[in-house]
Amino acid sequence: MGDIREPLRELTECGLPQALEVMGERWSFMILRASFNGLHHFEEFLSELGIARNILSNRLAKLVEHGILKRDPCPDDRRKIEYRLTEKGFDLLPAMVALRQWGQKYGAEVIENPVLVDERDRLPIGPTSILSHDGRILGPADLHLVERANLGLRADGTKAKPGKALERGSVIELDARRKGRDAA
Repeated sequence: MGDIREPLRELTECGLPQALEVMGERWSFMILRASFNGLHHFEEFLSELGIARNILSNRLAKLVEHGILKRDPCPDDRRKIEYRLTEKGFDLLPAMVALRQWGQKYGAEVIENPVLVDERDRLPIGPTSILSHDGRILGPADLHLVERANLGLRADGTKAKPGKALERGSVIELDARRKGRDAA
């Protein structure tokens, strides 16, 4: 990934250690998956996941503490609590999908049912990808680390400008991108 390496001993210089501190164990991901599947109540998590009560209580508290879930009183019974995903929690969806796809690719042979599809076409979603600022699909050879002061400075010395940001619903013409990459 270039000539520069991340300071691997410095846990504060990278978002990965902080993310793992919050999400780095199985039950946190399973609770998050259950939340994406519409579960909101302690008893639902308990029965659906088969998790011990004390572990569930601990993990829910941690997810709330870190702003991934929020606790709200139930509208129909104010004595009960609902756990709802926050924006921070919803932002974990790409990581969840990427881990799911990785597990399907390298794990035991599992025939997925139900299948995760896109809402419009109801066809299976494509593989989670790393995208450049302008929507190009990147692989390991395309990734490099640079000092912040050198952002946009290309290897040939020219300066790049950020492309138009992709938005939810943006369509990327994969075939055209592949042809352009293959021609280069």
